[in-house]
Amino acid sequence: MINLSLAPVADLGLQGPAVQVAATNEETDMNIDVKAFKVREADEVDLSLWATKVKPLCKSKKAYRKLLQEQVDRLSDQQRLLYASNRHALLVIFQAMDTAGKDGAIRHVMSGVNPQGCQVFSFQHPSAQELQHDFLWRTTRDLPERGRIGIFNRSYYEEVLIVRVHSSILHSEGLPDAAADESVWHGRYRSIVDLERHLHANGTRIVKVFLHLSKEEQRKRLLARIDEPDKNWKFSQADIAEREFWDAYMQAYGQALSATSTADSPWFIVPADDKDNARLIVSQIVLNAMESLKLRYPVVSAARKRELQAIRRQLAK
Repeated sequence: MINLSLAPVADLGLQGPAVQVAATNEETDMNIDVKAFKVREADEVDLSLWATKVKPLCKSKKAYRKLLQEQVDRLSDQQRLLYASNRHALLVIFQAMDTAGKDGAIRHVMSGVNPQGCQVFSFQHPSAQELQHDFLWRTTRDLPERGRIGIFNRSYYEEVLIVRVHSSILHSEGLPDAAADESVWHGRYRSIVDLERHLHANGTRIVKVFLHLSKEEQRKRLLARIDEPDKNWKFSQADIAEREFWDAYMQAYGQALSATSTADSPWFIVPADDKDNARLIVSQIVLNAMESLKLRYPVVSAARKRELQAIRRQLAK
């Protein structure tokens, strides 16, 4: 049996919440307790107090792959139920600084999901057409239908993150009386919370993940993108430029997470310096959200059963 208990973050020389992992007596049946990563409603988030790294959840790569595969298999089962029941949708939002591992988390965690029932959308700088609409317009067009999973690799939260750090983007949006004071951001926080409440009331469950990366780990990953030929294509000079605004981004993220984490649609701050750990935590968060729906296959009525038996008799001839 693998011992997955973790010491408090303080014991690791890091600040942040203590992390515990609940495991049964069987190595093949383990659940990670993700409550320590959850931002409670009305909490004030200071990201400097949240860990970017905790002790490994698994002692070996083999154990990691086994646990991740178990979670992926369970996610696949839940997706089939989600599609069959056709009562709910799941929206998973990823936000992070560059190199934090959003793409890798999506690729590994959702590897067992049927592509027909899952779509991934990445949102970059808004187009000229998108700038003619309100800030939620371009993302709401891509919300998942009932029975499906939608993944936003970045999202409408960019409008209170990069737009807040770079005020010139706000002015390019052509807002009437685009003020530079706090009212703009408070108004957008309120719009986001209202949207997410509306979605929840109509059957869409929202999972919001912030992959919390340290500036030092980002530096190492950027160097790897330069030094390793197969990663050269990932490197962007813009990533270096954005590092100059690191503190401003941490402040913007902290304020956004504080203002928009609710009981129904909470944020999870996932330590991202260790990619394997982050993927296990993310998969458990998504799995918990789906299992909380207590999905079931549709119940077949007596009349429908008789109809199916009649069709079966015809096919049996």
